[in-house]
Amino acid sequence: MRRRPIDWVVTLPFLTLFGLILLVFDPLQRVARLFGRRPHEVVAGALQVSLLWAFRLTGTRVSIERSPQVLPHQAYLVLANHQSMFDIPILGAELFTNYPKYVSKRELARWIPSISYNLRRGGNALIERRNREQATRAIRELGATVTQRGVSAVLYPEGTRARHGELGRFRPAGALALLESAPDIPIVPAVIDGSWRLLRFNLLPLPFGTEIRVRIGDPIPRSADEDRMALLAQVREQISRTLEGWRDEKTLIRS
Repeated sequence: MRRRPIDWVVTLPFLTLFGLILLVFDPLQRVARLFGRRPHEVVAGALQVSLLWAFRLTGTRVSIERSPQVLPHQAYLVLANHQSMFDIPILGAELFTNYPKYVSKRELARWIPSISYNLRRGGNALIERRNREQATRAIRELGATVTQRGVSAVLYPEGTRARHGELGRFRPAGALALLESAPDIPIVPAVIDGSWRLLRFNLLPLPFGTEIRVRIGDPIPRSADEDRMALLAQVREQISRTLEGWRDEKTLIRS
């Protein structure tokens, strides 16, 4: 894939709009937080919807398949593959009414308008990757929040982005801590493909006309005698099988 003139044409307007959205929603979140956690969550959800809407400037097309069993205003533990930082507004917009919380590096909670404030004050788990004890404790606290407040948690078990779209191995520690701390909350496998292409040139430029597919799968019920490692293996297999199926479809279309 090479850089094209149209890519450069759309990049500056997109980055300008993206930055403006972050600047506008930062004070909006602070005001909403004065009225409580739920008003803040609604504004944070609107932020993610707005960020996703901004991608229309770049011709990005997002197609979403959502299980009808994933209901609004219900708590879930969403385990997803991770291809791009833009996965967060994509899932956040689709799961708006489930009020998703994230596991994030602590350093992202500073200096980024809107995003840093939401990470700090929105009930997310901020972790230090080199401090396993602290990271596990923060994730367990997130699980307790999910159970107590009926919100959802989003975790990327790969632990880092797959820069070329390939599914990496799951690092189980964080996911196991989340499952253990919220033992009654159903697991929802989520699959994203194509978002890695948005960062292929590190935003300089942003590729025009990127196609992104998302699947939010059926909730997996929990049980007292469950094998949590087997559950993680099941989720990874679903994600892997979905990615392979999508790519086989593309191969058939091209041939």
